[in-house]
Amino acid sequence: MKVLVINCGSSSLKFQLIDAESEQLIAKGLCERIGIEGSRISFTATGKDKITRETPMPDHKTAINLVLAALTDKEHGVVKSLDEINAVGHRIVHGGENFTKSVIIDEDVIKAIEEVSDLAPLHNPANLIGIRACQELMPKVPMVAVFDTAFHQTMPEEAYLYGLPYEYYAKYKIRRYGFHGTSHSYVSKRCAEIMGKDYNDCKIIVCHLGNGASISAVKDGKCMDTSMGLTPLEGLIMGTRCGSIDPSVIELVEQKTQMTTKQVMNILNKESGVYGLSDDISSDFRDLEDGYFAKVPGAVRAIDTFCYHVMKYIGSYVAVMNGVDAICFTAGVGENSPIVRKLVLDRLGYLGLTLDEEANEVHGKEKMISTEDSKVKAYVIPTNEELAIARDTYALCKNLK
Repeated sequence: MKVLVINCGSSSLKFQLIDAESEQLIAKGLCERIGIEGSRISFTATGKDKITRETPMPDHKTAINLVLAALTDKEHGVVKSLDEINAVGHRIVHGGENFTKSVIIDEDVIKAIEEVSDLAPLHNPANLIGIRACQELMPKVPMVAVFDTAFHQTMPEEAYLYGLPYEYYAKYKIRRYGFHGTSHSYVSKRCAEIMGKDYNDCKIIVCHLGNGASISAVKDGKCMDTSMGLTPLEGLIMGTRCGSIDPSVIELVEQKTQMTTKQVMNILNKESGVYGLSDDISSDFRDLEDGYFAKVPGAVRAIDTFCYHVMKYIGSYVAVMNGVDAICFTAGVGENSPIVRKLVLDRLGYLGLTLDEEANEVHGKEKMISTEDSKVKAYVIPTNEELAIARDTYALCKNLK
């Protein structure tokens, strides 16, 4: 069974075509900088060279069409037609409390996803565009929704409740949900394998750092806490999201600028984070790193502040779990930014963790980046959300007729 996995991020779209029975990768690719100048698509068929070309991508629908065109391209594609694709697995960011596991997509599922889209305004609408685009081009192919929120359903009540009147949770389900769950699940399990430890008997902190960023505390195979909350806006400073702030900021900005709440929320989601801190240099960490090493004040300010908050969350999660065995870095920034990892880990010496400077130069490959004698280990572990999504999609679709 060939499964196409579509993973829409806020400014990127990763895709893989996988033989789900053998778990062999057939092709993969990435659409980058969606909605940002300099957007491009890369495509790699297994065993062949990567092909990259720059092309305008104003939105996710355009990106989806480019992905399907690449897969069926006469010269470089891997399928003769879309009929060869047996199922599609879609990463969906927010399922609210409606979904605690993956499900086959139908109109009721789409409606439920739409109903919580205001809780993930940068992602759920993009996820739905991906679903609709694939349904239009592959109307007979079954599709599965895999939810980012599912892994975090093991959080204890004291971790997911806000300090609000309890009736707000009881009536409206206002609580912390957490996101990037597929990634946190995959990376934490892989970390336990690398260490040769029982997944159900170790303490792991996963730092999923990209344009969207979150950290989780995984103890004995269960998520105990995670940095994102009701929406992906809570937690770490991110590409364009502000992360956790005093809620009174919203009221004050409204008063000072005469903006509406909707307008302020748009700024918090799309014009803040490292983009806002850098004084509008960029939300792309590659651009910011260039500025950091060139000592551009805005870029230095953005990266230093981002790393400080990552370090602070790690420290709090050591307390949550009463210790830690390993700290993992994953996703676009976590896997590819030695300077971000260094600025974070150099502040964690009190844990008995020492950074191996040479090992830390790794980009996008699995590697231990702490010294051998470190009490707490640090790893770069490329996430593979797509394989996890393909597994769920295959399990749900393999017996369909």
